This record gives sequence, C-alpha cells and structure tokens, in this order.
Amino acid sequence: MWNPQQYLQFQIERDRPFFDLLAQVQGDPQQIADLGCGTGHLSAALSRRWPKAQVTGVDSSPEMLEQAEQFVSSHLGFVRADLRTWQPERPVDLLLSNAALQWVDNHAELIPRLAGWVAPGGTFAFQVPGNFDAPSHTLLAEVSARPHWKLLLSGQQRDKAALSAYGPAEYTAVLAPLGYRVNAWETTYLHLLPAQENAVLDWVKGTALRPVLAQLSAAQSAEFLQEYGEELNKAYPAKSYGTPFEFRRIFVVAQRDEPAALKVAATQQLRRPKC
Repeated sequence: MWNPQQYLQFQIERDRPFFDLLAQVQGDPQQIADLGCGTGHLSAALSRRWPKAQVTGVDSSPEMLEQAEQFVSSHLGFVRADLRTWQPERPVDLLLSNAALQWVDNHAELIPRLAGWVAPGGTFAFQVPGNFDAPSHTLLAEVSARPHWKLLLSGQQRDKAALSAYGPAEYTAVLAPLGYRVNAWETTYLHLLPAQENAVLDWVKGTALRPVLAQLSAAQSAEFLQEYGEELNKAYPAKSYGTPFEFRRIFVVAQRDEPAALKVAATQQLRRPKC
C-alpha cells in the first residue's frame, strides 16, 4: 500500500528528476500518457505545459489515485491500471514514466511493448532509479537476510542485480532497434536531507521499504526499522548542514521515427508556397 503523505515528504527532491526529464522533451503532443502517475501532481504539470493536450495519468494504487482526483479537468484524467497490461485507446504522442518502471519485474522486457503504443514521430520518455547498489538498498537486503528476518521475508527481495544492470547504453540497445532515436544519460543527485538521524530511513519508507513492511506486524515493523535505521545512520551520517544522500538516476528520451511517406508529406507541406 502506498502512503502519499510519506512519499511526498521529500517532494522537491523526488520531483526534480521529472522536470529534468521533461526539459529534454520537444514537440507539441496532443495525446499524453503518464505511467505511474502517483498523486497526479506531475500529470497536472504536463497538462499545464501542453494545455491543449489530453493527458491521462495511469497508476495501480487506489491511495495515490484518490489524491490525484483533485487535479481532474476536461484535459486531465486518471485511470487505475497495471503497467504490465495497460494499453491506450489509441497511440499516444508522448508516453512518459517517472520512477515507476523499476517496480515491474523484468521491466526491460516491458519496454518494447510500451514503445509500441507511441505514435510515429512521438516520444517515449522515462526515468528510473539507478541506485540499487547504494547502501540504502544493499543494507536493506543485508538486514532482511539476517536469520530472525529471513524466514519472514523469504523470497521477497527483488533481483537488484538485474535492476542495476541497466543504464543508458542498455536502454538504448533496447529501443534503437525498434526505430527510436535515443537520448539517454545518467545523473547522480546529492540530496541534502534534514540534519537528523533517520533522514534516509524516512526517505526509504516512502519507496523501497513498502513491500518489506507490508509483510510485518506493527511490532515487527518497529523492530525492523530500528535495526535497519541504525545501519543507515552509519552509512549516511548527519552533518551540521544536512544529511548527504547520493541518488543515481537513469534518463531516456526516445523519439520514434516517422514512416518515410509521412516524412515526405511533411516536407512537401513545409515547402508549399504561402498565398
């Protein structure tokens, strides 16, 4: 279960990669889909940037979509759907996903299917975390594997090695053969969280810790958080000016090639003399 309030505790830091991704998206899309839209506030940002476009936010969390209802308008709506099976009514001009695809197992295998829903000339843009080998994640795996947690959490840890294997080059190798011109890069942000213990723990509570805590009772969750939090405080010590928290992210903005016939028609239209 997603907790919108917990997730938005660090809204400025979580939103920044979305706008860095959006800065590289060109054109004037008329049909936009925002996959993993969460609370919908970033879908609303898409609607403000392209006010004539029809924007659809897609998410599987009823808690998140309840928050998103406040942004519904004639040009912005939301649907509840699983990213693995979602499909639009018609091809979209911009298919965007911000920090969502990594929640899908074998997400790289899903990308070609999603790429097929982009109209010729359209754009597929997404951003995913690339910090699965960071202490925030490796320590979570280590604590979960300790004998007193291992049976409770057996088989619940995701394949971090598979997630870590994908970077700009790997995503380009998936999309380029599908007829996409790919702009891919990575950025490591240095977030300065509050100068206090458990700052990073509060961050992870909104994301990676969710599936772990969902399997534990209230008493067990408190014990796990205490144990994991102590490890995080060692790895991310608070300074007088804040708690430094490095976070690597991978960005992809890929434009689908137009069929040759459409390119010729567009060129002829541009060359046609004006009366």
